[in-house]
Amino acid sequence: MKMIKVTIWNEYRHEQANSPLGEYIRQIYPNGLHRYLAEHLAEDDLEIRAVSLDEPEQGLPDEILNNTDVLLWWGHCAHAEVKDELVDRIQARILHGMGLIVLHSGHLSKIFRRMMGTACRLRWREEGEKERIWVVSPSHPIAQGIPETFVLPNHEMYGEPFDIPQDGKIVFMSWFEGGNVFRSGVAFERDAGKIFYFSPGHETFPIYHDPIIQRILKNAIRWAAPQQITADRITPQPEALEKISTPNPLAALDTSVLHK
Repeated sequence: MKMIKVTIWNEYRHEQANSPLGEYIRQIYPNGLHRYLAEHLAEDDLEIRAVSLDEPEQGLPDEILNNTDVLLWWGHCAHAEVKDELVDRIQARILHGMGLIVLHSGHLSKIFRRMMGTACRLRWREEGEKERIWVVSPSHPIAQGIPETFVLPNHEMYGEPFDIPQDGKIVFMSWFEGGNVFRSGVAFERDAGKIFYFSPGHETFPIYHDPIIQRILKNAIRWAAPQQITADRITPQPEALEKISTPNPLAALDTSVLHK
């Protein structure tokens, strides 16, 4: 059995806030959202570690990042604190094959916006309304074993328009009690890496306690996991498969500058 090395990154600020709201969130995730997920996503084929923003090198030194097959990312109020150098390293790792799962308000994280190339803005409303989630791509691996539709009793509303690229595969759609709809689960591919955005997971509701949500995240981890993460994605110039008889008009020129 191939082990999938999973790192769950959480900015870990709300759970430590010295306020009534912070105390309320600690009742849901006493040791942090990232540690809760690490415990409840545990499977025989998943080797999971939990890290956070205030740890050395913002939780992702090379020895951890370079030993990660799939990275889960939860951020909300500290996006700007994530160093661009770390985003560069994560991006390179994704392009070489590492999977990325972006959770809830991580849609505005530097790494997700970098990988999407858009602002990733959306509409939102925090009224604790009912959310009904529908599977719209039942054959997708992330949807396996998930009921056609299920309900989260209370959640923050995320609504369209959602400023993400149109090449994503929509796996889940949500309808909210207030009437809004949202692409709540979308899968992308970027070079050798796979990316899944999943919106359920507001910190003030026990969303990650839901066994269906946990099953979706486990499916997403296995879908995003690479067979192999390459050290170098530069493709060597291939040998021609057939004889080339067409005269090359650039043969007498130095074209190496075009490939630097």
